[in-house]
Amino acid sequence: MKTDIILSGVGGQGILSIATIIGEAATRMGLNLKQAEVHGMSQRGGDVQSNLRLSDAPIASDLIALGNADLILSLEPMEALRYLPYLSKEGWIITSSAPFVNIPNYPDVDALLAELDAQPHVVALDVEQLAKEHQMPKSANVILLGAAAAFLKVLDAPTLRESVARIFAVKGEAVVSLNQQAFDLGYDYVKQLHAQCL
Repeated sequence: MKTDIILSGVGGQGILSIATIIGEAATRMGLNLKQAEVHGMSQRGGDVQSNLRLSDAPIASDLIALGNADLILSLEPMEALRYLPYLSKEGWIITSSAPFVNIPNYPDVDALLAELDAQPHVVALDVEQLAKEHQMPKSANVILLGAAAAFLKVLDAPTLRESVARIFAVKGEAVVSLNQQAFDLGYDYVKQLHAQCL
């Protein structure tokens, strides 16, 4: 059993934190893990993309071939669509619906969201707005991870939630609690709206 994930977004959004939490959970579960080097500009505002491969069997390459990703996990809708050629026919896009307009020729937002909605398997939620509404402005990425938890076939949600606690433990109990609440918020959102996927 395996899960191949394209992680994408913009520098400063927390993509690397998501990768760290997933990696920690995979290690705890005794899975094989390979992560390709992060491509793009990691400074705030630059596009960031990485391949993350998890399996209970040995993994030959750290790169995901075209048409083979099980999941595109993105904190930015344009970045999610950029990697569509990598998504398998049965694969899912889990993305923030809030655009991060960081370039002068950013596509028309309505057209962008319409293209995203036209995809057969997509969960799009405004994690930035959810984070603001729940007074957790720095945890939008963990909300997105919670939403993706049901689609990470080789990992279970409780293990991911425990990994959130372990990764944030150095920042204190209040930060751990906030991020676990953020994880639950994303997970519950998907449970309510996409029960057929779980």
